[in-house]
Amino acid sequence: MAPTVTRNNVRQIRKLYLEATPRTIQGNLQKAVELLKSLPTESARQKAAVYMDGLSQLRSEWTLAKKRRAKHR
Repeated sequence: MAPTVTRNNVRQIRKLYLEATPRTIQGNLQKAVELLKSLPTESARQKAAVYMDGLSQLRSEWTLAKKRRAKHR
């Protein structure tokens, strides 16, 4: 895979992370996983790992917050 495509995929993952909202997080994470799978090298995957971890943490936090709100209703 060309280096430009690899950089673009990492940029797309970063964009999905930065633009994530509680409503879009699941779809953003699924798209990011597909992009991550397409990265050809371990070094490229490591560059994307921080954003993948961030997406996962956001999903966990927002899911927990949603459960807490539902519990207090």
